[in-house]
Amino acid sequence: MLEGSLPNSQLENDSITINGSAVPLGGSTTVGGGGKIGQVVFATTSTEVNNGTTTYDDVGLSVSITPTAASSKIFVIVSASVGLATGTVNNQKGLVRLVRGSTEIAEYIGARFDGTAGVQAAFSSSYTALDSPSTASTVTYKVQQKLDTSGNNRQIFFSYQNALSTITLMEVLA
Repeated sequence: MLEGSLPNSQLENDSITINGSAVPLGGSTTVGGGGKIGQVVFATTSTEVNNGTTTYDDVGLSVSITPTAASSKIFVIVSASVGLATGTVNNQKGLVRLVRGSTEIAEYIGARFDGTAGVQAAFSSSYTALDSPSTASTVTYKVQQKLDTSGNNRQIFFSYQNALSTITLMEVLA
């Protein structure tokens, strides 16, 4: 059953033409070359890293990839256990960011707690990004964390209580 629209397509007699390729009705074919996964690399850590400052700090989770072409995109998936200690204040926000080399790709709220002072809370978090590094040279992606506001014994914890955290890179071919 066909639903929706097919850009650059034309229906003729017993076939449909998509991007210049004829596909017989009732059959199937692969059209074009984009969107396929060229390679997958990943890294893990289960070492808890804490930060009590408003300056981004590495969490020890990084991985490198060498795209097969400068036109490739890199799909990044990070899964982590993030902890937050509110210290002597009621509210706290911890930030997590994804960096390629020294370039920030995306920033996320890693954990947020609005409640009672003196609480530690754990959050299971996932972050995704689609990056265009525009190179066929090796690039390294890493994760960093910081607090939105420091002081008063506030802390953010990555791989909280030594839980497993992962970063996965998928090269999406053009």
